[in-house]
Amino acid sequence: MRKKIVRKRTVSIRKPKKKASVFSAKGIRLSIAAFFLLVLIGIGYHYRNGIAYYFSFKSDKILKEEAEAKRISDVRNFQVLEKSDGKSIGLDVSEYQGKIQWSYVDTLENKYPLDFVFIRATVGKDRKDLQFKRNWLGAKKNKMIRGAYHYYRPNENSIEQAELFIKTVTLQKGDLPPILDIEKLPKNQSLDSLKLGLKRWLKAVELHYKVKPIIYTGEKYYDDFLKDEFSDYLFWIANYNFYREKIDSDWLFWQFTEKAAVPGIKGNVDVNIYNGDLEQLRFITVE
Repeated sequence: MRKKIVRKRTVSIRKPKKKASVFSAKGIRLSIAAFFLLVLIGIGYHYRNGIAYYFSFKSDKILKEEAEAKRISDVRNFQVLEKSDGKSIGLDVSEYQGKIQWSYVDTLENKYPLDFVFIRATVGKDRKDLQFKRNWLGAKKNKMIRGAYHYYRPNENSIEQAELFIKTVTLQKGDLPPILDIEKLPKNQSLDSLKLGLKRWLKAVELHYKVKPIIYTGEKYYDDFLKDEFSDYLFWIANYNFYREKIDSDWLFWQFTEKAAVPGIKGNVDVNIYNGDLEQLRFITVE
């Protein structure tokens, strides 16, 4: 007699699904996405006026009030200019702008008058800007307050650089003080030697023109190397940071953008704000 074989059924026990944790990979991704969304919303709210102006989404009432104003391509530029109402606006140019049609250089975006211009005159110990003479005369003819600057090369003799600038630039009544442009660190000398060279250039130029020069540099360079030791000089500072919207109280001039469009100039051009109005700007010119 055969025995009856009874087969046992295997019962699979399903494990309960784990609840999604906020600390899971998916939860972390969602949290990061939410954070960045909030940041974008915050930025959009902060710059709502500039964005609205750029895309012409303002109400009919505001559009009528600003009918004569054109769009400003850079939202940040509009934000900065809006917050600098009453301050004098100007440019800085060199041979890189080509042949400027000075008779057309009058306003920024057909709204903001251009009162002054810094013009590169010399580079290092042996090079004159190819367009300096043309720009220097053109700015004067266009009745703009003009200033000349020297691009300093840290690894070249400072006195020779000062002599080249002095031979090239003749300042007249109503011109701005001479400017020293320092942006690079030396490759074959110490910082102390660099600072000594800068002081020699500044003293030689001041002795010749009988006026204290202005120093141009970037904000970080200013904070790290010049702020303390050159505190008796006035500064023209470059800072294009998206979040900076006002000129610092310690700065004489602020170069806030390198991407602006101006009639009479092909391509982009730098724009600067003077820490005061036009009358105050005239006060610091050469007598």
